[in-house]
Amino acid sequence: MYLKRWMGWLPTFHPYRDLQHGLSEWLGGAVHPSVPWAMSFVNGTLILGILFRVSYHLLPGHSGIAKGFVFGILGWIAMGLLYFPVLGRGLFASQLGLGSLPAGFSLVMVLAYSVFLGAAYSALHVSDLR
Repeated sequence: MYLKRWMGWLPTFHPYRDLQHGLSEWLGGAVHPSVPWAMSFVNGTLILGILFRVSYHLLPGHSGIAKGFVFGILGWIAMGLLYFPVLGRGLFASQLGLGSLPAGFSLVMVLAYSVFLGAAYSALHVSDLR
């Protein structure tokens, strides 16, 4: 997200700000900008890590990287079908008027995370791969 902002890519695509506004509406008051970042951190380090560990043996593929890739694709689909519509951005953020660019950008972001997650998990849990 930092690179996106620094490079000026997709200037009207702001998933964290959209989440902040959505939370403000749902909670009926202002939400500090650090809350969506903290939620993303907790989600990425705790919730998704646990979900990946639990589903590792169910995911197709013979390596952690392949399993991370599949996990990322599934997460991206869930994000496109649930997260963006809940925030009023349509399926895969299609209502932003940017075509498939937000969906593609979010796919790259999710895959970067999930492939690294799979590689790190497989390196740290060699006994689980048997």
